[in-house]
Amino acid sequence: MPPECTLEPILFSSLEGRRVVAAFDGGRVTSEAGGLLLAATDRAIDLIGRFAACFEDRRAPGRVVHDVRAMVAQRVFALALGYEDVVDHDELRHDPVLGLLAGRLEARHPRSAPLAGKSTLNRLEHAPVGGPGRYHKIGHDAAAIEDLPVALFLEAHAAPPAEIVLDLDATDDPLHGDQEGRFFHGYYDCYCYLPLYVFCGRHLLAAKLRRANIDAAAGAVQEVARIVGRIRARWPETRIVLRADSGFAREELMAWCEANGVDYLFGLARNARLQARIAVEMAAAEAASLASGAPARVFADFPWATRKSWSRRRRVVAKAEWTQGGPNPRFVVTSLKCARHAARPFYEEVYCQRGEMENRIKECQLDLFADRTSAASMRANQLRLWFAAMAYVLMAALRRLGLDGTRFAAASAATIRLKLLKIGAQVRLSVRRLKIAMASTCPWQPEWVLAYHRIAAAAA
Repeated sequence: MPPECTLEPILFSSLEGRRVVAAFDGGRVTSEAGGLLLAATDRAIDLIGRFAACFEDRRAPGRVVHDVRAMVAQRVFALALGYEDVVDHDELRHDPVLGLLAGRLEARHPRSAPLAGKSTLNRLEHAPVGGPGRYHKIGHDAAAIEDLPVALFLEAHAAPPAEIVLDLDATDDPLHGDQEGRFFHGYYDCYCYLPLYVFCGRHLLAAKLRRANIDAAAGAVQEVARIVGRIRARWPETRIVLRADSGFAREELMAWCEANGVDYLFGLARNARLQARIAVEMAAAEAASLASGAPARVFADFPWATRKSWSRRRRVVAKAEWTQGGPNPRFVVTSLKCARHAARPFYEEVYCQRGEMENRIKECQLDLFADRTSAASMRANQLRLWFAAMAYVLMAALRRLGLDGTRFAAASAATIRLKLLKIGAQVRLSVRRLKIAMASTCPWQPEWVLAYHRIAAAAA
């Protein structure tokens, strides 16, 4: 059995003539004091209020202890602070700083805590198909939730940009239970979902949960059409470019782009015909590599058509590279013209930047727990993915509004959490005042204070 909690001091070895004593008698203490930056960021962009407005609560008002807005805030802030599961909230429901962030310091019922526990939050996440039911009476508007990240992206710009690049990618979300829609994926060698992500730089625009027994580009036209339509309604003159790997070089998506004035650059899977087309360039790269003892690249630029799948000839840029291990050819199909983008800078400076999106996906799945899709239904798992997506949007806004020009300007969500949010503090609550006394030895005080003042100014 675990030992009972005690206030008796625990003695450690003496140090420099002083007795070392420890006890659990520090009073109301939190490790999440830096989360006040998240509350300031939310005031600047109104994420929580708008996200909560996407839910429908059919519970009897007189019996509601924890309203939807407080529960949504509790879940999103907790994800940003590193608590991935609803079971964590049986302890977090008493945390004073999380209560402050969610707008709940005191319990509203004698037998309740200030915040919701895991059972109540489960009713929020497990919204039933077809609307609220007998036991789960909180529903949500999926279309409204999907639109929110795009709306926040548009609002983040003071003026329409001349050009934006939308990055698309699919990734694996491994599953370890018997969830609805689970399939074995041969490439990832596991049972998984295959979510589709769309980013513009660090801005998340879409996180769509999908079954794994589909092509990587399945549904991409619908998602892109929705996002592009929303952007063009606000920025009609902005040039839009799609960028993705070879999994998205599909006739349907390329034809849609060409019909709707959207440029694209997609990786193109190599085959014998393409490799034969750059045989001369590959021989030149091999000769240059052997002469210098270092990898060498030669680029080619040519019109290309498949034998059956494409409806027209398209521009292909090829990288004929020879490394010490042998040939390493790569191909990209694009609608961008040669006059604007020569082959080498196009590949190295434009297409290769696509890899940065993978870091954004890692932030979503590893730092903000977008892969915690253990509910039985896909609808509930999609909602969990959206909660993680909103936590990412919140962290990205904190980085953009408060940390530009600092050492944390390009930091990951995990680093921001560790350095700026996980700050120990004593909480002093009186009738007139709530004081969060943060650790005086926090090494990142200048960055924290600067970020707060910047975010407060943006919210004014």
